[in-house]
Amino acid sequence: MKKYSYIIIDDDAESILKTKTTAAGFSELSFTASASNFHEGLNLVLEHKPALVFLEIDPKNKASELSLSFISELHRFFQEIPKIIITTNKKDKAFDAIQYGVFDYILKPVAHVDLLKSVLRLKKANLDSKTPQFTEEPTSIVIDNVNNVTIPQNIEKPLMICIKSYGDYRYLDAADICYFQADNNSTDIYLNTGEMITAFKTLKHFESVLTYPFIRIHNSYVINRNYIARIHSGNSICYIKNSSKKIPFSKTYKANVDSIIADFAAGNYLEI
Repeated sequence: MKKYSYIIIDDDAESILKTKTTAAGFSELSFTASASNFHEGLNLVLEHKPALVFLEIDPKNKASELSLSFISELHRFFQEIPKIIITTNKKDKAFDAIQYGVFDYILKPVAHVDLLKSVLRLKKANLDSKTPQFTEEPTSIVIDNVNNVTIPQNIEKPLMICIKSYGDYRYLDAADICYFQADNNSTDIYLNTGEMITAFKTLKHFESVLTYPFIRIHNSYVINRNYIARIHSGNSICYIKNSSKKIPFSKTYKANVDSIIADFAAGNYLEI
């Protein structure tokens, strides 16, 4: 199946997670990365050339410099820019956004029905075009410890991560990873077997290339939601299944932890 890759640019971590959660309900959409400010977002778009960009233009943090001028900047580098979907809390910038030729304007939090309309319009637009703006969903990545590059692999299989170092290829099923822990400019990857493997990429890099069920809960940790056995809000700690490991979560990422709790409750769930 052909998929539309997308990037989220928003200074609110909770809003990013909510948008990703809504988009995860559409098999046509493939998450690529997210950014919290103008310059990070621009670099991601230039690198990945996504089909869609979800863009906040009225940020809480003005230092993020997010605004409609981001679209003007894209036109400096692309003959045809990605389709821009504005996601914001206010209606009053809609007219200005139309002047910039945005594809859609959706009020946050992004609702399923609103995004459905955008996806249907996108599919229709691509049917009418001789050059559809879609990409295959990256389903595996290679972390090259020698050349310091990340190589997407477009094979329709469960996500596999390869840690490559001087001719040594170490293959990890993403489903077997419990959590990632930052270690200066490298990242330690902890498996459900208790084994630990080091990759010479920052934790921020892994956060940008991985999506649900991997969620950032601390400056030093990205956790696999499927391995959480217990969340103690009072002590700000997550417990890992079949392990004595306790992982802290910080106030900065409390919204992500709240979303995990809500996600558990939305499933086949009984609270006693």
